[in-house]
Amino acid sequence: MVNPLCRRMKPHFHLIPRNLENAYLTRHHIVPNLGTVWHYHPELELHYIIRGKGVRFVGDNISNFDVGELLLLGENLPHMWRCTEEYFRKDPSIQAEAIVVQFLPDFIGQDFLQKWESEPILRLYEKAKIGLVVTGDTKKQIIELMKQTVEAEGIKMIILILTMLEILSQSKDLHPIASKQTLYQSSKEETDRLNQVIAYILNNYKNELTLEEISRVANLRTTSFCRYFKMMTKKTFRDFLIEIRISHAKRLLMENSELTTEAVGYECGFNNRSNFFRHFKAITGHTPSEYKREYAKESFLV
Repeated sequence: MVNPLCRRMKPHFHLIPRNLENAYLTRHHIVPNLGTVWHYHPELELHYIIRGKGVRFVGDNISNFDVGELLLLGENLPHMWRCTEEYFRKDPSIQAEAIVVQFLPDFIGQDFLQKWESEPILRLYEKAKIGLVVTGDTKKQIIELMKQTVEAEGIKMIILILTMLEILSQSKDLHPIASKQTLYQSSKEETDRLNQVIAYILNNYKNELTLEEISRVANLRTTSFCRYFKMMTKKTFRDFLIEIRISHAKRLLMENSELTTEAVGYECGFNNRSNFFRHFKAITGHTPSEYKREYAKESFLV
């Protein structure tokens, strides 16, 4: 679901610590969680979730993510993965795992991109600027190639990336994530403060968060915080908080059949049933019960 709440959120520029001689890298992460920093970088990124679940932010979209998700993110597209609470409890038996392949658009030189044979890849790069979910047979092919990149070096790595780009450029299994291309520039002070605020909200969304409390987190007066947060996100703090609560409510409705829809609302920070139902339908287009039934129907068909 595309959501306007992140449209102008200014994330942190992330410098990829790669070998300066190479314009690409691959990582196989096995970590307690996938971090909490909202960031962007000039490299495109293929991101495959092996273990882990939670909420992801890509451009102006907020959605749940789960095991098996594969995304292609374009250059300078802001993103963040926030795992669910159990991944922050320092339990060694619960870990997140992902394979990430990052590469500059011209990773084998500008001359290559100027050749007519590269036109399909350039079109893919353009589509990827709003983020793409990869599904179907394409997903299976790309995952197998990504696994090979973990041990690949030199020309083998270049061949693997080119093969993946060829497959993706011809695929119909690509689904847009954000609503439009986003490119951000911001100061370190701005992005550090915003990441601190977002982290606090994600850790405390179940509580009755007040404007005064979140303003203290940002070390700003209430009126200054309201202006700052609206400037950075084009959303009020209250709207942002509601969106986070609804994303967690959706996951609870999908995963916990024992909780009533009313109990889900309370669990996610809504203090009464009508308030929860009203916000849930405004954002998803369904009541919580309808959403739960639709998910159950889809799961049965799969």
